[in-house]
Amino acid sequence: MSATNEFRVTQIVDNGKMIQLTLIENVTTEPISQKQMIIENVSKKLDSETKEQVMPLLEAILQAQPTVNIKTYQQTQMTMAMPRSRYEYIGRPQVGNILSIDLKKI
Repeated sequence: MSATNEFRVTQIVDNGKMIQLTLIENVTTEPISQKQMIIENVSKKLDSETKEQVMPLLEAILQAQPTVNIKTYQQTQMTMAMPRSRYEYIGRPQVGNILSIDLKKI
């Protein structure tokens, strides 16, 4: 199995000879509210007639609840250490830069 992913550099630790990069998958996540998830799931389970009766009530109940945003995708994070020469060879990436990483089982 193979996957090429983009990772964003979130931290760099330089101890002189070795460089440690902390990377997180470069995926744009759209927060979704808990209210929205409840309404969508209830909506899927009901027929149209019941939905007309229940949805206004459900929305009124949920209106009083605090909005809790949750992420819809759990991102992969990795940390790697490399010699300074390799770090310079790959272009000295800085925090916020994007790296392409090829992950493959061999």
